[in-house]
Amino acid sequence: MTKYGSFPGTRPRRLRTTPAMRRMVAETRLHPADFILPAFVREGVSEPVSISSMPGVVQHTRDSLKKAAVEALEAGVAGIMLFGVPEEAKKDAFGTPGTDPDGILQVALRDVRAEVGDELLVMSDLCLDETTDHGHCGVLDDQGRVDNDATLERYAEMAQVQADAGAHIVGPSGMMDGQIGVIRDALDQIGREDVAILAYTVKYSSAFFGPFREAVGSSLKGDRKTYQQDPANARESLRELALDLEEGADMVMVKPAGPYLDILARVADASDVPVAAYQISGEYSMIEAAAEKGWIDRDKAILETLTGIKRAGAQNILTYWATEVARNLR
Repeated sequence: MTKYGSFPGTRPRRLRTTPAMRRMVAETRLHPADFILPAFVREGVSEPVSISSMPGVVQHTRDSLKKAAVEALEAGVAGIMLFGVPEEAKKDAFGTPGTDPDGILQVALRDVRAEVGDELLVMSDLCLDETTDHGHCGVLDDQGRVDNDATLERYAEMAQVQADAGAHIVGPSGMMDGQIGVIRDALDQIGREDVAILAYTVKYSSAFFGPFREAVGSSLKGDRKTYQQDPANARESLRELALDLEEGADMVMVKPAGPYLDILARVADASDVPVAAYQISGEYSMIEAAAEKGWIDRDKAILETLTGIKRAGAQNILTYWATEVARNLR
């Protein structure tokens, strides 16, 4: 082959020649402390219950949850985010189990905090959807609409009981207007200025939440489009970010992660607090299902998606693979 001068003069492939070379020049690295493990605990069960749409994930008993928390700690995971699944008969229109000190989430918070102390961040989902008989994230008015301000009163109560139960961090996920400010005030009023708030700043009304509904035993009929964000919109995410920061959010989050990496990047660029992203149930289940079919390499796909989320700007990632991946990185 005839050579024309030194063309090509620039050869980026030199930095891709071997695994050692690629490791050395990698711009994005995953670390066990990047991860937060979401975990479900179900009231009234004696053995963990498999979630059919999320292979490998279970609704824990109180004892198996404590074991999962210890395993996450030993793997180097930063935190565990708890979701409570109350007995169906205890659900009501106001989500009473969410503010009952003996509700399953509060009991689980005490259990896990007693098991891991301050070595693992114990985090709590602050929302009514798991505890209401209608499945919405808030209180309904007489026309069946979610009443924003009445819901804020319930969130304030939830924040206080979750803090009393041992949560280091509360995660308000309901997408009510003003929720961060109200929760911050509620925590400060009981002297819990030490409890941080992870704001679900950007939460889209997504088809990828499907398996999660099974995981928490959701009673929802209909959808949450009047309070979760429209997938078509981007600018309003930055508006939500500005509001949450003004109201006192300590950290902010984008949910889902994979379909909204552009939003994650914009939020990360604009935020002066840590940014998290939640790789949600549908993202998890698609990879597990495709891998089970032999269509993709499971382990490589997991790492690729997590690397993409971190590359887009997430400092922390909530993922159901948290403990597994953290172990493999050590």
